[in-house]
Amino acid sequence: MSCTVAIPSSPVFSPSRRSLSCKAASASPEPAVAVSASSPAPAPGAAAGSPLRPFALRALLREEPSPSSSPQPGSGAAVAAAAPGPVLKRRRPAPLVVPASGTAAAAAAAAAVAAVEADPRNEVEEEGEEFAAYCRRGKGRRRVEMEDRHVAKVALGGDPQVALFGVFDGHGGKNAAEFAAENMPKFMAEELKKVNGGEIEGAVKRGYLKTDEEFLKRDESGGACCVTAVLQKGGLVVSNAGDCRAVLSRAGQAEALTSDHRASREDEKERIENLGGFVVNYRGTWRVQGSLAVSRGIGDAHLKQWIVADPDTRTLLVDQQCEFLILASDGLWDKIDNQEAVDLARPLCINNDKASRMAACRTLTETSISRGSTDDISVVIIQLQKFTSS
Repeated sequence: MSCTVAIPSSPVFSPSRRSLSCKAASASPEPAVAVSASSPAPAPGAAAGSPLRPFALRALLREEPSPSSSPQPGSGAAVAAAAPGPVLKRRRPAPLVVPASGTAAAAAAAAAVAAVEADPRNEVEEEGEEFAAYCRRGKGRRRVEMEDRHVAKVALGGDPQVALFGVFDGHGGKNAAEFAAENMPKFMAEELKKVNGGEIEGAVKRGYLKTDEEFLKRDESGGACCVTAVLQKGGLVVSNAGDCRAVLSRAGQAEALTSDHRASREDEKERIENLGGFVVNYRGTWRVQGSLAVSRGIGDAHLKQWIVADPDTRTLLVDQQCEFLILASDGLWDKIDNQEAVDLARPLCINNDKASRMAACRTLTETSISRGSTDDISVVIIQLQKFTSS
């Protein structure tokens, strides 16, 4: 690499104000006088009057001699033979993190797994005169706690004529599902007392919204999908927010009483986009803000602008053809469709027997697991004969 400098006598010199350039002599097609590291320095008086003299002096390159030879200080050939090129700077390697004790780390991991496996909420059974509930933690989630919860209040608010049943499917932890199961019955009872048998759907909606409001005050993470059934003599009010589902057996025919609030639903997608959000398909699943696959539920503070707790609600008359009602989390419905669930449960529920009803809950759960479900599964079956209008 040498530096070419045009001097006044050169044909390429122009008196116009043109910036000076330093480039390889071999790349210049025009005649010029080269001043390079391989040429001896010009005599101090040789170009003393030249306006280019300061630039020519700065263009002189200093090269370190090659460590493999010992050239004479004045030897231009030795300088030319020196290897030019950038000097590489060595980087310090990243520090190695060595565990203090591999045995201790393995023991801690084993203890954590054992604690999860020993949690009594991994498998829960509850039964009464008119219902049975069975919940099981998904076996494919070894280090994750059971996130499903359920509720069965056969005398809601102390009124023997009113019952509340529900399933709460948590995501991002158990906090929201646990809070809803413990507190929604209280909020719902307060709201139902205000209407005195009047507009029950409005009371149920306010119960959902109150549960959501109070949970958000706790500043805790996570959320929960919900499905509930409020039963009075002759009447059934079913509500949902999320993808938990209620299915009625009407003379052996399955009737879905709720519609899953998934981000893939066109009406839910439109609602979210109208609020300034977006829904995208991420790895085959439509998600709100690229995150959550459901579009309604309790909690989810970081997405609260779009994930609302406002439930869809339906009221219907309970007649003699209404046999039983299934409430379940999506761990069941992802592997079993509505009619199949009724077909599996009906032979065990038709006689209104406690043991058989619990067996029906177990059968549904185990069938879903046998088909590959690794999610938590909660199933509540309610016999409806007691609540018929006649």
